[in-house]
Amino acid sequence: MAIEREFVEKGMRRSQIDEFLADELERAGYGGMELARTPMGTEITLKAEKPGMVIGKGGKNIRQLTDDLEREFDLEDLQVDVQEVDEPDLNARIVADKLANALERGWYFRDAGRTTLSRIMESGAMGAEIVFSGKVTGARSRVVKFKEGYVKHCGEPAEEVVETGYGTAIMKLGAIGIQVRIIPPGSELPDKFEVKQDADVEELVPEAEATEVEVEEAETADEGIEELVGEAGDEETEETAEESEAEEAETVEEPEEAETEETAEADDEASDEAPSSVDELHEKSYRELQKLAKEAGVKANLKTEELIDALADEYGLEGGDA
Repeated sequence: MAIEREFVEKGMRRSQIDEFLADELERAGYGGMELARTPMGTEITLKAEKPGMVIGKGGKNIRQLTDDLEREFDLEDLQVDVQEVDEPDLNARIVADKLANALERGWYFRDAGRTTLSRIMESGAMGAEIVFSGKVTGARSRVVKFKEGYVKHCGEPAEEVVETGYGTAIMKLGAIGIQVRIIPPGSELPDKFEVKQDADVEELVPEAEATEVEVEEAETADEGIEELVGEAGDEETEETAEESEAEEAETVEEPEEAETEETAEADDEASDEAPSSVDELHEKSYRELQKLAKEAGVKANLKTEELIDALADEYGLEGGDA
């Protein structure tokens, strides 16, 4: 048999035993059971609001219950132990069964929900929620919730901390499902913390204390890191020095090129400023002629031929109108 199939069968058997006990011990206030396998056999621990009804006179009921369980579920060397529920109002399963009985007796669901919720909170619960689903008031089904305090609905706390119980009330219009969720008093939740003033950290967190060996190892590790960082820094400084020398060599060559370019520009400007002949003026564009006219103080908004003649007269070139 595969291990997965074995787990499934064990879970189904546990659920079937739980349903059987809930039907048999309904009047005794059944509050759940724990099943454990020991070298001596199988041990079942029952939780009941009225353990006297489970045991019976002279142990008659408990012996009959043990025989029925061995016969129905093929359990060998079965031992049944009964424990009384200390606070029935904090047991979600008992509360759900009581609510179902109250609805079947004709109690209005709002009164039943509010009264039960207040009784749960008075017992010291951190939070509680009661959910009715079904035809609670009319022909249409709906869901009604009563909640007070703090209740977790997801994550590990919802599975480990919150106690959940289910019940069913059979009414004339149909069945009404009841779900009760209770967080018992004193439950430790992951989002709950306390700030202590002037507390000694070493006493609160003993595992945070560092030994001398750990401190020395940490120091040696820091020294090694500093040496590596120093070597890397030396290499970077050498690289930056080489780069700076190369940049200086480039800057020495750049001024010579800049000087040659400046002289060429100066020659061009000189040639532009002083035309040598009228033919040279004819070769220039109208915009260049206007620039020369502005520099020479000649009227620049003339036509091209007139502007050339004016410039030729100004510079004393041959071929211009004197």
